[in-house]
Amino acid sequence: MPIEEVEPASEIVKRFATGAMSLGSISTEAHTTLAIAMNRLGGKSNTGEGGEDPRRFAPVQAEETLRSRLGAGRVETDIALREGDVLKSKIKQVASGRFGVTAEYLSSAEQIQIKMAQGAKPGEGGQLPGRKVSEYIAELRYSTPGVELISPPPHHDIYSIEDLAQLIHDLKNANREASISVKLVSEVGVGTVAAGVSKAKADHVTISGYDGGTGASPLSSIKHAGTPWELGLAETQQTLVLNRLRGRIAVQVDGQIKTGRDVVIGAILGADEFGFATAPLVVEGCIMMRKCHLNTCPVGVATQDPVLRRRFSGKPEHVVNFFFFVAEEVRELMARLGVRRFDELIGRADLLDMKKGIEQWKTKGLDFSKIFHMPDMPADVARHHCETQDHGLAKALDQRLIDLAQPAIEHRKAVSIEMPIRNINRTVGTMLSHEVARRYGHEGLPDDTIRVRFAGSAGQSFGAFLARGVTLELIGDTNDYCAKGLSGGRISVQPSPKFRGEPTENIITGNVVLYGAIAGEAYFRGVAGERFAVRNSGAVAVVEGVGDHGCEYMTGGTVAVLGATGRNFAAGMSGGIAYVLDSDGEFAQVCNTAMVDLEPVLAESEQQAKLPRDLWHLGEADEVILKRMIENHARNTGSRRAQALLDAWPQARAKFVKVFPKEYRRALGELAEAHRKAAA
Repeated sequence: MPIEEVEPASEIVKRFATGAMSLGSISTEAHTTLAIAMNRLGGKSNTGEGGEDPRRFAPVQAEETLRSRLGAGRVETDIALREGDVLKSKIKQVASGRFGVTAEYLSSAEQIQIKMAQGAKPGEGGQLPGRKVSEYIAELRYSTPGVELISPPPHHDIYSIEDLAQLIHDLKNANREASISVKLVSEVGVGTVAAGVSKAKADHVTISGYDGGTGASPLSSIKHAGTPWELGLAETQQTLVLNRLRGRIAVQVDGQIKTGRDVVIGAILGADEFGFATAPLVVEGCIMMRKCHLNTCPVGVATQDPVLRRRFSGKPEHVVNFFFFVAEEVRELMARLGVRRFDELIGRADLLDMKKGIEQWKTKGLDFSKIFHMPDMPADVARHHCETQDHGLAKALDQRLIDLAQPAIEHRKAVSIEMPIRNINRTVGTMLSHEVARRYGHEGLPDDTIRVRFAGSAGQSFGAFLARGVTLELIGDTNDYCAKGLSGGRISVQPSPKFRGEPTENIITGNVVLYGAIAGEAYFRGVAGERFAVRNSGAVAVVEGVGDHGCEYMTGGTVAVLGATGRNFAAGMSGGIAYVLDSDGEFAQVCNTAMVDLEPVLAESEQQAKLPRDLWHLGEADEVILKRMIENHARNTGSRRAQALLDAWPQARAKFVKVFPKEYRRALGELAEAHRKAAA
């Protein structure tokens, strides 16, 4: 077929995306160069799980440069920009406890990708060594400079396909216009998982091969894991087609894809879209030194060192040219195969064959027939993405909330709303928060501008990604994931006046509460389930008891527990402070002290005498912070336990234990020393 009849390269490049490499694992210059290039192409770049600077969201004005847009202190090598360029990444990567995930971040996405797994290290969460956490990276991730960031593995909040379906629903509520993607690793059985992902209403799935891994991965994590992308992709395509699910979901493949031939083979095995990571990094200057995790990249790609970043030489034009070269090679191969449109190539495994006559002993006995298999299905069964998922948002309670809150959303006027709630009402407050964040960013509205009072049992993810200025009060109880990704809003939960039990002995909210919270306040007059405040990085929370694994992986914020805790409290906790009421003196036996120290909560006068002010949490005495939290808890929930503690404060204070992460203590000391040197 003449190549002129084949789909143009300008359309093919729209199927390309760059890999999920976070700002942190790679430099600001490298990360932004990829975003500019992909936006010029009409493709997509991916934030990785590191948050994104809101300064990158608005289109570029005339005569702006990267340094003038982001600030001189944040850019070491300036990059010239064109008017109309867009610096943001269209794909925002998350899982509910990931770094820098705010309502504003989600609202700015065109696709939101749930990182269930990654080919480089399936089953592990993200990791960024402390030496790569600069002040700018810490600002974006709502953490402390110099403190290592460990993100929870996916199983902490996704125990089953139902949990994944809930997270997909949460994210669709957080941005109705964005498609929801799930990143899976190529392993045996991935097709079955992909079928579940499709049924769970994801719009997109990525099958990630076992190659790769950037500057955030320890070498021990990226060896001997996963399978080649060809195997996982073939299994995914065949399983989805057999179950009549393929049309519902776009399939992307990634893992050392570098050439037009790779793209064509990927399409033939069933991919709609293609992820590139190593190749575009090489195009913008990477020389494969394999020093990414050491922060010593000599060409300024995978480092936060300002001196090394000045050596960065990449340009968006280089990346654009590379992808057009790849697309032209794709067109040449399509012409040879007699295929006009790319959609006609997807799933055509009959176009693949094995090389004949290879006598090398390793190849004897290889049988690719299962990889090349095309399920025998009727012609009306889709073999590529051509349908849309129904996410069921039309029936959401938030549709009513948004209507009632219009004076606040449009004109910043205070509104008060009261309504009943049932456990079928999931993810309440999230769509409303999207409307606030879309207009007003992370700053949101003034406190209590939108005040909603509910009565009843709330469904899963009550108040997820709740924006600043929105207050949800609940008389009743909540299910799992309450206050997930809290982004500045306020939540209070107290039992019904008809409840005759003792709140400090009864569960009022479920598991995985405040997972990945960024900012805001939460008050629970009762006991929470397991994994309370996991990966909290800025929220203030008071609860009257928690289950196992409380405050795990916490990197910031403040938690007060006015009752008993389960085992393994504070495992992996590297930031923030927890105050725990230790009435029976046994808290030390259930706390994981590998990364934290346990100290008494001193009176303010004692703390001034014994602890340097540089090491004070939020620059205030612990007694002042804790007493204020308990007072707010009493005011917001009517808690008898809180009032009793305040009535006998000197004695009550002495029973509290302060959980102080060792990394946080070290970082506070180093920051203070750095500021002293700068002042001198």
